[in-house]
Amino acid sequence: MPTSFTLPAIRSEAAGLWRLAWPMLVGQLATVGMGVADVAMTGHASADELAAVSLGASIWSIILVTVTGVMMAMNSIVAHDIGAGQLGKIPHAVRQGLWKGLGVGVIAALLANLATLLFDHLYLTDAVNAQASLFVHIISLGLPPFAAYRALYGYSTSIDQTKPVMLIAIGGLFFNIAVNWLLVYGNWGFPALGAVGCAVATSAGLWLMLAAMVAWIKLAPAYRATYPFDRWEGPHWPEIRNMLHLGLPIGITHFAEVSAFGAVSLLIARFGAVQISAHQIALNFSSLVFMVPLSFGIGLITRVGQAVGEGNPARARFAAWVGVAMSLAFAVLSAALIVLLRHQIAAAYTSDPAVRQLAAHLLLFAALFQLSDATQVAASCAIRGYKVTRPPMVIQMFAFWGCALPLGWLLGLAPAMMPWTPAAPMRADGFWIALVLGLTIAAVLLSASLHRLSLSRLRA
Repeated sequence: MPTSFTLPAIRSEAAGLWRLAWPMLVGQLATVGMGVADVAMTGHASADELAAVSLGASIWSIILVTVTGVMMAMNSIVAHDIGAGQLGKIPHAVRQGLWKGLGVGVIAALLANLATLLFDHLYLTDAVNAQASLFVHIISLGLPPFAAYRALYGYSTSIDQTKPVMLIAIGGLFFNIAVNWLLVYGNWGFPALGAVGCAVATSAGLWLMLAAMVAWIKLAPAYRATYPFDRWEGPHWPEIRNMLHLGLPIGITHFAEVSAFGAVSLLIARFGAVQISAHQIALNFSSLVFMVPLSFGIGLITRVGQAVGEGNPARARFAAWVGVAMSLAFAVLSAALIVLLRHQIAAAYTSDPAVRQLAAHLLLFAALFQLSDATQVAASCAIRGYKVTRPPMVIQMFAFWGCALPLGWLLGLAPAMMPWTPAAPMRADGFWIALVLGLTIAAVLLSASLHRLSLSRLRA
């Protein structure tokens, strides 16, 4: 395996990472597409139904991203066992990962339902409050299967089987759209449930994705050497505790990031529909582009983890930096395209001239955003490949909650209580400047952390 930074070695490693990452990229886009389909399809039902889905999805997305992070420990654990050639340990780890997923999913569902109490303090109409709450109550039933699915997702991707997760995610997207069409609008004699129909479709789709993943593992020959369903096994708390020790910092990191962006959106909302709409356009498009470096990052957990597991710190360091470089190279390309096509991108989202003009302006910040965002996600995932999860958590919480949010509050709102403020609130501009600076801080600190960690393992 390549370990030296020569052009043939870099090309070989980049090709290996791309083979691992591209099916996950398609799967990630399909998963994001479910949320897009929910919003787009209820938007043609009624304004109240769209409001209910938007509010419910704001809670759902935070919980879902956090659960994804907590379950990501499976990627590192299986990758290390693969690298070390300890295939016999993997079935036990997967079975315990499923028990962990069941517990995490149930707790997440309870928290999601408790979070609907916030709707009582948002001055909503009774109809929207009831619909949004019912949306969360129903969709939360999909959290236990989703957490279990993510355990199997981590297992499958870490043994280099990424195409199943791609195909299952695409199937889940088509199922979601089809059931939305039936239940949101009441086609073919089904009841027109609106927002509740979206929740039923998503929740049922997550159960179906789990069943499909289990069936694929049962039938595909690639899983025979590490087959986890050959016997029943109860929960083994020391193993689950070890998984939580690795996964909880990742979940907290994901929660800090997504909640920070949510807080920014709430703070910008006070400046009116044009500001918040333009902000959401720029943020939504950035989130779609982010799926590429995120997929590289998930692939890096496997590449680095397998190298560390086989006791090859030189290959681990090489794989880590090639992955970071690939993410950054993509970010440079995407940033250039965003700058060149920002007006066309804004026009694709809205026909309102004021929103379109401001969105095109904010997309300039989104272009800068790509460079630091791609670097920080690749570096943090490479660090997790070493089974090190707390330093990325501390760094990213500091970057988002310690730097970006306070600076955004200062620049965006210009509060009079501060000894120094801008002459006038910079509104969305101020928050985007703060987000770019916060992500840059995260990128620099995480890259330095990866350098120290990989060098110390190499010297050891």
